[in-house]
Amino acid sequence: MYIEIKDACKNYVQDGKEFTALDHVSLNIEKGEFICLLGPSGCGKSTLLNALAGFERVSGGSVKIDGKEVTAPSINNITIFQNYGLLPWRNVLRNVELGLESKKVPKEKRAEIAKKYLELVGLSGYEKRYPKQLSGGQQQRVAIARGLAVDPDIIFMDEPFGALDAITRMKLQEDILRISREEKKTIIFVTHDIEEAVFLADRIVVMMADPGRIKSVVKVPLGDHRDRTSENFLYVRDKIFDLFNMKSNEYIEYII
Repeated sequence: MYIEIKDACKNYVQDGKEFTALDHVSLNIEKGEFICLLGPSGCGKSTLLNALAGFERVSGGSVKIDGKEVTAPSINNITIFQNYGLLPWRNVLRNVELGLESKKVPKEKRAEIAKKYLELVGLSGYEKRYPKQLSGGQQQRVAIARGLAVDPDIIFMDEPFGALDAITRMKLQEDILRISREEKKTIIFVTHDIEEAVFLADRIVVMMADPGRIKSVVKVPLGDHRDRTSENFLYVRDKIFDLFNMKSNEYIEYII
């Protein structure tokens, strides 16, 4: 098993009271899977992502990647956030080269790799522009290109399209789905949008709050090419919605 989360718990102390963000969460993920962590605010999805990425340690249980306990961020994995994280004093090309610099890739090779991934995200010709000259969607494309350029084993994405308008968001969803298939990367993607999860995921991890736990893990039977208007897509979307309306607080075996 590539990623193994076993009985993971995460507790915080806030205003003198203990708060449980994750309550005995267990999940296995295969290499190359696109997993969406789906749920309302406070369900622990970002906490779980941070534990996987090594930004936080779990209070109990274990989180392992490729058989090794996760104790800190790994240079082999990258995280893409909602705020893009671009350096305003660097142009697009040099922003994409940033991770390659830390890996000591020679200058000529850095430029070659960066241009390859800018083409992949549809930004050929934008190399000399600066972040302030780009739209929000274009900035997020640069962030994605920068992440892919270092050839990560896993891409963690924490609501990366949440701040974008609906049209740009849909286009980037199409792009990241295409890229995930072409690059065969393992992607863990946090979202609170049911339709986004159905469009992107191989499996959707449905989470619930108070405390954060997994309600169900649902395999999405739609293949690589997804049509948001198809009967099958709408059927899966509605079934996921039904899961959130179920009163049970126990884990539900749910097959679509």
